[in-house]
Amino acid sequence: MKVSAFSYVRNGLELGYPFLEAIRSVLPLCDEVIVVIGDSRDGTREAVEQLNDSRVKIVDTIWDDSMRQGGLIFSQQSNIGMDHCSADADWLFHIQADEVLHEEDITKVRAAMEQYLNQPKVEGLLFRFLNFYGNYQYYAPSRRYHQHEIRIIRNDKQIRSYRDSQGFRRFDDPSKANEAKGEKLHVKEIDARIFHYSYVKPPAVQKLKQLEFGKRYYPDDQYDVKVYEAKHGDGFNYHEYDYLRLFKGIHPALMQPHIQACDWQFSYDPSKNNMTPKEKLMKLLEELTGKQFFIYKNYKRI
Repeated sequence: MKVSAFSYVRNGLELGYPFLEAIRSVLPLCDEVIVVIGDSRDGTREAVEQLNDSRVKIVDTIWDDSMRQGGLIFSQQSNIGMDHCSADADWLFHIQADEVLHEEDITKVRAAMEQYLNQPKVEGLLFRFLNFYGNYQYYAPSRRYHQHEIRIIRNDKQIRSYRDSQGFRRFDDPSKANEAKGEKLHVKEIDARIFHYSYVKPPAVQKLKQLEFGKRYYPDDQYDVKVYEAKHGDGFNYHEYDYLRLFKGIHPALMQPHIQACDWQFSYDPSKNNMTPKEKLMKLLEELTGKQFFIYKNYKRI
């Protein structure tokens, strides 16, 4: 069984991404890791080079700044990574620059890939996501965040990154992946977690990251930087949440230096939520039944 991984990053140091930890977290499972590095100004490429691992292969790209709609630049960069994976790889592991696989789950992931290797109906493997918010103590378990995502797919040219690299779908004509809806992949959920740190950064860094994201989703006439600046001031407002939960587990070992270096304050006050009446009703149903209803699923469980 041959496994390739792929990731993409641009200005990862400046924007506070744990991209080196993301790469290192999947290396024990992989024969190669393709890292697509956009035109960075902060030493991101040099940092990846310094991993000094022959399995890590860099692909250089220049981001198209005119591509400002729906985050499609992210799926474009993801697909570049997929296209540079070895043709004889059986599985492709997609790890994003703000995601880390826990070392405790490596054996489980390897076993799942071996178990489903010769079951072609299984097109991908589904991971549980822990979406941390504010700091490393709280995560967001609500329907506002994707609680499961496909992170391992078969090496199939008809499978492409979907929309803003949120997941994957199968397309009859892969060249039109940005125009067509495609077909949801048939997946098996596995007992493994992705630790997602998109909303865990110093407030000033998080603000920079959100400003950058805005440029990737909206054209200039729909994205007013001054309005965003006025709203958030010196740093990102971490109090725009519905509800959070205290994390009682252990973070990946690779993230421990980041956790120890955390020097900003975040205080969770459940009473200061911004939930809509609908969200409050759905949360009540979840508390009563233990299930989340009517959530978006970009996959088909089998």
